[in-house]
Amino acid sequence: MHTQSVESPPRPPAERSTSRWAGALALCSALLLALVAVRWYPLMTVDNDIADTTHRWAVDEPGVTHAFRILTDWVWDPWTMRILTFAVAIWLVWRRAARWTALWLLATCLLATLFQQLLKAVVDRPRPVWPDPVDSAHYAAYPSGHAMTATVVCGLLLWLLHRYGVRGTLWRTAVAVGVISVAGVGLTRIWLGVHWATDVVGGWLLGALVVAVAVRVHTHWRG
Repeated sequence: MHTQSVESPPRPPAERSTSRWAGALALCSALLLALVAVRWYPLMTVDNDIADTTHRWAVDEPGVTHAFRILTDWVWDPWTMRILTFAVAIWLVWRRAARWTALWLLATCLLATLFQQLLKAVVDRPRPVWPDPVDSAHYAAYPSGHAMTATVVCGLLLWLLHRYGVRGTLWRTAVAVGVISVAGVGLTRIWLGVHWATDVVGGWLLGALVVAVAVRVHTHWRG
């Protein structure tokens, strides 16, 4: 008797696209991490040139520097982003009864923070040192916690807005705020001389990778 073979159903295009993005981001993140870890000279030279230039600008433009300190320490600070995440999780439970999604959101942000701190401890990259610093920061440099946290939080929240059908002017405004926040916080960290440029790029890449993996998990389990 002939038995018909049963094939697994093909994955939806959205899942395939997310998986490809996750793979590409993982490859780029691993490559940059390796170059930073071995202190690849051409990359370190670029980092030093950018840092020297932006630090001169920061010293020469105290008004801009002060504004950037307010943005990076209050508006785009990782704790501000975490409080925003917690508030959205409460909204998900209260207004949408989406307990699983709220837990997924909080767990993703927590795991991203732990992953970031682990990488900082393993790479142990020194921060820039200046005779006339305009700001200070603690712990190791790579990756930038501000850049990674902003990328994770803004990426996840934008995905949730899209999933719940936000469109039109509100959607465009949310995208603009998200892009400005992610790009802006990275630039402030370089301008204030507390991170190398590759720290910020690494934070962006790793944050985007976390978002891609988290979205893949959510779509797989919840549809």
